[in-house]
Amino acid sequence: MAMQKPAARPTNPRFSSGPCAKIPTFDLANLSDAPLGRSHRAAVGKAKLKAAIEETRDILGIPADYKIGIVPASDTGAVEMALWSLLGARKATMCAWESFGAGWVTDVVKQLKIDAEVKTADYGEIVDMAAVDYDTDVVFTWNGTTSGVRMPNGDAIPADREGLTICDATSAAFAQDLPWDKLDVTTFSWQKVLGGEAAHGMLILSPRAVERLESYTPAWPLPKIFRLTKGGKLIDGIFEGATINTPSMLAVEDYLVALDWARSVGGLKGLIARADANARAIFDFCDANDWIADLAEDAATRSNTSVCLKFTDDRITDGAAFAKAVAKRLEAEGVALDVGAYRDAPAGLRIWCGGTVETADIEAMLPWLAWAYEETLAAQTEAA
Repeated sequence: MAMQKPAARPTNPRFSSGPCAKIPTFDLANLSDAPLGRSHRAAVGKAKLKAAIEETRDILGIPADYKIGIVPASDTGAVEMALWSLLGARKATMCAWESFGAGWVTDVVKQLKIDAEVKTADYGEIVDMAAVDYDTDVVFTWNGTTSGVRMPNGDAIPADREGLTICDATSAAFAQDLPWDKLDVTTFSWQKVLGGEAAHGMLILSPRAVERLESYTPAWPLPKIFRLTKGGKLIDGIFEGATINTPSMLAVEDYLVALDWARSVGGLKGLIARADANARAIFDFCDANDWIADLAEDAATRSNTSVCLKFTDDRITDGAAFAKAVAKRLEAEGVALDVGAYRDAPAGLRIWCGGTVETADIEAMLPWLAWAYEETLAAQTEAA
């Protein structure tokens, strides 16, 4: 007998892992103060960009002596800027446990051809960060957006390290407590946890990273879009709102509105609590159903933003086809959009749980997931 469709539906079915759901109070009218048609170098543009930097610092608790810059090309641009500008002064250690981390390995080893040790872990696991040599420059993702695992904390990173730590934190910032004293370079994009618009990245530098930039010149030429120094000195303007290229003032306004909303829900602590509640609803659902499980092997490393799931029913004959069919059913019903696993990840689902998602929407979606599972399994049995 076919399982009945659930009665309740999510108010917002958008569970994409990027671009992520807009803030719950989003309205285009809230962007009316955007200085459209004005130069980003005019006083009004500079003030907006400076405010974006300082509000980011305040909400995330970034130390006053850290530099925060708005850079092009989203988180990818920020990471590439750091890799090309900072690496090469000493040996590197590349740590990868998902597709984006693997991409940074390729860039460093095959493109920059830097002497590097590569440490990898399978999807659902993370590298043993306590076994890493921190006298090397260490590159890693804090939260595996495509694998659903995260660093539980920064305890493994020594305070007296000789090398730099370069951290891609795009799906962690504003949802997880980042230990700034353990991070020399941190990057994220607006379109992740706060649901901002795409194409803008944030680059955060510790004093140690600034010292490296001012004392080391890479052996390779740097494109203009990557240049952070001039005449051996940091270009301070980049970290005061004088961006390298023209930013979207509409996207800047959207980010500022999202930051205001973040403050209204309790700042960083409130955002973490919202993400934790969203993820907990899914974890509890997995505990109650033996046909689905979290991809993360260790509960201590489970992500509270990009929650990745795998189907565990032995009756499923083609895991990839089954997961795609479930995601397709959910989208056709308009109850969960963009929840398929990342193309390089194991077959399954990926449900975004960052703070812009309402827990009530997660809770309303989960019975539909059970329905889609039953319907897809029945269709598979009928076709056999």
